[in-house]
Amino acid sequence: MMKNKFVLCGILGWCMEIVFTGLGSLRRHEHNLSAHTSIWMFPIYGMACFLLPVSRLLKGRNFLVRGGVYTCCIFGTEYLCGSLLKQHGACPWDYSRAKYNVRGLIRLDYAPYWFAAGLIFEKILRKDSG
Repeated sequence: MMKNKFVLCGILGWCMEIVFTGLGSLRRHEHNLSAHTSIWMFPIYGMACFLLPVSRLLKGRNFLVRGGVYTCCIFGTEYLCGSLLKQHGACPWDYSRAKYNVRGLIRLDYAPYWFAAGLIFEKILRKDSG
């Protein structure tokens, strides 16, 4: 069961990243809408399956509280995974040039996106759980 949720979250995360980076190319006036991701992102997004037990603890809470908790969880995971990958020269992202970065591993200005992503993962995971 958890393996299926891991795969579901990995694929969903990849799809969201492709749309996000594709729209970013449009913002740069690249009308081919090229997008990019990394194989490393599949297991990182797959770990969103661990938001399900968190969502059960937050059941009945305001969406702002739930989204805020998910954002913190996602930032923590992104920082930890990025740190580990960076030690091996394999981190697929580098935010060091962004204004609101933390050690080049997370971007605080991405909080609204992670907030929304967390709520999307919650909806998908809960729907899949029955």
